[in-house]
Amino acid sequence: MTRGNQRESDRAKALKKLGDSGKKQTGNPQARREADAKAVAEKQALKAKARAEAEAKGELSAFDAKQEKRKQNTGPPGGLKKQ
Repeated sequence: MTRGNQRESDRAKALKKLGDSGKKQTGNPQARREADAKAVAEKQALKAKARAEAEAKGELSAFDAKQEKRKQNTGPPGGLKKQ
């Protein structure tokens, strides 16, 4: 059974679809970098504040609690214990 030009038309359709969905970033790249850096700095400051508040209460912050749990769960590679 032959497909005729179906394969070529499907390829053209797929290329058009991929071309339309590409990233379109506008503005100055340097300005985007600065805005991203500012957002990251604000996020880090909020996390540091939350960690300091948790330490003041005598609790572990969520991040530190995850780190402690990971330390307890580490075992030999492959997850198998020696017998």
